[in-house]
Amino acid sequence: MSMFCYQCQETAKGTGCTIKGVCGKTENVAKLQDLLIYTLKGIAIYAVQARERYLVRKDVDQFIMESLFSTITNANFDKNRFVKRIQDGLELREDLKQAVMRVGGTIPANLHDAATWTASAEEFEAKAELVGILATENEDVRSLRELLTYGLKGMAAYAEHAYTLEYKESGIFAFIEKALVATLDDTLAASDLVALVLEAGKYGVDVMALLDKANTTSYGNPELSKVNIGVRSNPAILISGHDLKDLEELLIQTQGTDVDVYTHGEMLPAHYYPAFKKYDNFVGNYGNAWHKQDKEFETFNGPIFLTTNCLVPPKDSYKDRVYTTGVVGFEGVKHIADRADGKPKDFSALIAHAKSCPAPTEIETGEIVGGFAHNQVMALADKVVDAVKTGAIKRFFVMAGCDGRMKSRNYYAEFAQVLPKDTVILTAGCAKYQYNKLNLGDIGGIPRVLDAGQCNDSYSLAVIALKLKEVFGLEDINELPISYNIAWYEQKAVIVLLALLYLGVKNIHLGPTLPGFLSPNVIKVLVENFGIAGITNVEDDVKMFMA
Repeated sequence: MSMFCYQCQETAKGTGCTIKGVCGKTENVAKLQDLLIYTLKGIAIYAVQARERYLVRKDVDQFIMESLFSTITNANFDKNRFVKRIQDGLELREDLKQAVMRVGGTIPANLHDAATWTASAEEFEAKAELVGILATENEDVRSLRELLTYGLKGMAAYAEHAYTLEYKESGIFAFIEKALVATLDDTLAASDLVALVLEAGKYGVDVMALLDKANTTSYGNPELSKVNIGVRSNPAILISGHDLKDLEELLIQTQGTDVDVYTHGEMLPAHYYPAFKKYDNFVGNYGNAWHKQDKEFETFNGPIFLTTNCLVPPKDSYKDRVYTTGVVGFEGVKHIADRADGKPKDFSALIAHAKSCPAPTEIETGEIVGGFAHNQVMALADKVVDAVKTGAIKRFFVMAGCDGRMKSRNYYAEFAQVLPKDTVILTAGCAKYQYNKLNLGDIGGIPRVLDAGQCNDSYSLAVIALKLKEVFGLEDINELPISYNIAWYEQKAVIVLLALLYLGVKNIHLGPTLPGFLSPNVIKVLVENFGIAGITNVEDDVKMFMA
């Protein structure tokens, strides 16, 4: 087959893309991503040895983190960027090897090929065919290796966001390197890999806690906020993705320029942070979840800035207005260079472009209410607890996760509307766009949709659950009146799932389909040990949950 990829929920036929990615990535990009992951595993072999000798290289940590992030679904489609990254990786691997030897490390004769291979750029795709996903023949081992790898990709994404704000923890990088090496170890049994997958959940909790600390320390705790979804008459820039540092620098540089800034997709929760409310040109949110950008970027009229993953291959009609940065890339699209020498990124070209464009075309009006991260919910704790004790709130539903193109995702909008009026939805991630503009009302002043923020803010939902467990004096988090009906799409959702499993949460329902990378035997393990299940139809599922 031309390629093989099944890391996202929309993978072809639920089993794997074999000609071209449903996401839009081409065969050569898919192969180069596989080879980059293989290269990272080779680097990790030396990185583990280096740590054993108290040699910790920040450049190695950063390269592995950013490279993993670059292979997440809808992040980078530029084959030239991957060729360059693999070349840089091979150089870094050799440099790290020499550094390990200088501090007394020995290089065994039977070192894995991932730590020794080399080739010219012209040979990369041929090499990739030998080391891709299907190179692991045992289906269950392959499934667990990929589950672990996708968890690491999600972990790396969140680590990168924290790293940008100068928050980092060595233990997270050490685990990523250890786990990468483990995926090469043919002596590990399935039970060993299951243990590593659960350990990944532990570090998933750690990395989300770290990012929460980075965001709230830098920008304040999210607070109850109303976000405008209409438009003004000024030219504007649309910022999408997840990177709050990029947003901060853009807002600073657009002050006094008469250029407005709107958020899109996962950047919506930026409006909940106190630090951003002082910018009078930070005026609202435009559009919906990532998969509708082909229409919404068209009508926005001004430049669009992609800070992280969630890029759909742009149409020619607006491609010249798309800018990327960081690990994001697409051939023929303008790229904003990384920070250098401690200086902010330069958005002058983006701002000049915006001034030459008409104002956005209005596609809707009204407001979205959000800002219910753990600090804000804890401020309402007495009110929430009283509502539960009096029976005003019968049950909470965690409906965090991702949105996507498949029509089957309309299930979540229908589910939200059918839920009894004495239930509350806890959400984070772009799955909320299925229902966050519906008029679902409130319970005694508590909105029935409590949006904690971005996908990484699923951590807030875990903190809320643990706090409620403490308040009600329960022994087990699963005794709470909370049900989990989560939508997933890509690898950041994978690490959120593993984090919930590590925290002991059971009976999570995952949809709209179970991951194609889970073999029947691995699914059996998850079902038997954690009660993982899929979804059926709205009517039957609501009855099941409420029972």
